[in-house]
Amino acid sequence: MAGYTEKELKIIDTAYKIFVRSISKVMDTEQIGFIDKAYRLALEKYDGRKTISGGLFVLSLIEMADIAANEVGLRSKTVVGIFLHRIIRESDVSIDYIRENFGERTALIVEGYDKISDIQINTVSFQSEQFRKLYLSLIDDIRVVLIKIIHRLYDMRHREDVDAKLFKRYLKEVKYLCIPIVHRLGLYEIKKELEEKVMIYENPVEFEEIKNKIRVSSTEQEKLMENFLSPIRKALDDEHIDYHIKWRTKSIPSIYEKMRSNNLPFEQIFDIFAVRIIIKNSKRNEEKTDCWRVYSIVTNIYQPNPKRLRDWITSPKVSGYESLHTTVRANKNWIEVQIRTERMDEIAEKGSAAHWQYKGKNNKQTTDEWLNQVREILESPEYGKLDDRLSNSCKSDKIYVFTPNGDLKQLPVGATVLDFAFDIHTQVGSQCSGANVNGKLQPIRYVLNSGDKVEILTNKKQVPKSDWLSVVTTEKAKNKIKRYLKDQEMKEAEIGSALFYRRLKNWKIPYTDKLLNIILKEYNLSSGIEFYHQIATEQIDVIRLKEFILSLDDNKDNRLERNETEAAKEKQSEDKIGEVSIGNNLNDLAFKVAKCCNPIPGDNVIGFISINGGVTLHRTDCNNVKALKKNFPYRIIDVRWNKDNSEFSEVTVSIVANNELGLLGLVSNVIKDLHINILNANFDTKGSRSVAKLVLQVNNTNLLEQLLRKLKSIQGVLEVRRVS
Repeated sequence: MAGYTEKELKIIDTAYKIFVRSISKVMDTEQIGFIDKAYRLALEKYDGRKTISGGLFVLSLIEMADIAANEVGLRSKTVVGIFLHRIIRESDVSIDYIRENFGERTALIVEGYDKISDIQINTVSFQSEQFRKLYLSLIDDIRVVLIKIIHRLYDMRHREDVDAKLFKRYLKEVKYLCIPIVHRLGLYEIKKELEEKVMIYENPVEFEEIKNKIRVSSTEQEKLMENFLSPIRKALDDEHIDYHIKWRTKSIPSIYEKMRSNNLPFEQIFDIFAVRIIIKNSKRNEEKTDCWRVYSIVTNIYQPNPKRLRDWITSPKVSGYESLHTTVRANKNWIEVQIRTERMDEIAEKGSAAHWQYKGKNNKQTTDEWLNQVREILESPEYGKLDDRLSNSCKSDKIYVFTPNGDLKQLPVGATVLDFAFDIHTQVGSQCSGANVNGKLQPIRYVLNSGDKVEILTNKKQVPKSDWLSVVTTEKAKNKIKRYLKDQEMKEAEIGSALFYRRLKNWKIPYTDKLLNIILKEYNLSSGIEFYHQIATEQIDVIRLKEFILSLDDNKDNRLERNETEAAKEKQSEDKIGEVSIGNNLNDLAFKVAKCCNPIPGDNVIGFISINGGVTLHRTDCNNVKALKKNFPYRIIDVRWNKDNSEFSEVTVSIVANNELGLLGLVSNVIKDLHINILNANFDTKGSRSVAKLVLQVNNTNLLEQLLRKLKSIQGVLEVRRVS
């Protein structure tokens, strides 16, 4: 120990002995010996080391150990972790040495602390929850996070021992990670202290102002609280209840937050007091009854605010916190009253760390149960039911990965570079060619780990491939890849369909649904899209396809009936692209009428070939035809109506007329005289006008035009038009 003076060794030894005496009632000789072994190693390896302010570094470790054992209620493994948590980084001690001399669990704690200490927390202010989960995903023992909190509490208490730049970083950790965690664990005294340390740094003027006002008004507070408590004490004594009462002003950060959120000065914040009534010697099975009995006494004296009742006795918090809270009015002041038993108060003071002490005599086993509870609380704030799994078996199924800018992305365990790329943006994923992971080049298949820093590399010539589906694990990436492949298949199918129809024209073979179905069956394909895609990608031999189609004419089963008349007409009309007729051969050609323009026989129409093989009819003046001709000119075919067409089609007619008596009868007579069937009729009156919409059955445009002329000639009719 050449680095220490004799005086320094005495100071260290005295501080350590005081600490050992403080834990001797809750730890046995073996546990204290385990701690002593770690302390001696730290004393040797940090020989003579000083803090920034000139203090002895080992004394800071002893103070942290005291916080762990006496303020948080942790035990020997955590205390050992305190003495050794930085030793492999700051000395020649290896992790193998720790494992050999202190066990696997201690080695995991030391390694875990090392991992989370390397995390960059630039974006922690708006990704607090993500960073908390990252911490948990990197570690195998929850004690690591607790040691981190204890270390930061020490740093906040000894700002003089922390580098100014590092202090700003630590302040972020405290504000966005430590405070939310200690709140969930029920460590309210530690939470209060950390919040005050943060406020002193961020809002020092406001902190001092509120602090001074509380100090100045302390005499008034004493008088107010004595007047408030006097009738409560008398009533409790009359009921022979064994109790003691504590009261305090709420924390300065809490008062400041009320002032800021309500836009009020300090003098108008009334509920700055909290009173705690602690029931002594309450039997465990009578605790609820005793607490509600005291509640009844208090609310008989003072008017309660029913909206401020909090029953954490019936349903304790996940941290184990149990208490009955109410807020009552005393003159102009609202005062919070907390009612609990001594057992509940112990848990409230030390949080969930005190909870395990009430579960049984076997402290070693119940400590593991408590550590598991802590992990469950931190991983799922909604978690309320304990189970008996060990803390190291609760590994997360998520990983947390950094972008180059320090943003944190959550992905499932097993996610690859390609998953990460698609999580950033579809285009980044589509052009991903690899990544720079922690400074090393890695392929798209590289499996990421929590804490990795990933920079995606892209190539404009890169496109998604079908084998990428075996590389990714996230549904988001899979869906993006599938969508791209499907879009590509559709584009290629459009090319293939145009090629197929041109081939049919050259071969003088008319298209029918029956032909397509026979081809699909022959090639064992499920859809027209798949067939056209294979045509475009040359997976189907066009020469063999032609031979197969031509062979159908000679097939004894007569699977294909070729229309010789249509073939002859096509031969005479080679200047037209795929001209067909519409009429009695509708069943062969599978036409359907477009809903956008609803053409009827006699309208000038064009045919649009769908990828599935059918043809949709549009009126040539339809608003959609222009776009179809521009984008898919090769899928447009000329069509014409047969003169002998007898099919009926639906058409909608709109009539606007003056609201005159007998108008409906006149309209009905015109339609009846022309032997037109009405499928639906809707009449509406708007002021002096009547508007009618009629859905009719007609078989050609001549009949429709005749109807429109006769309707326009009716007296009082202002407008008649066909609705597309």
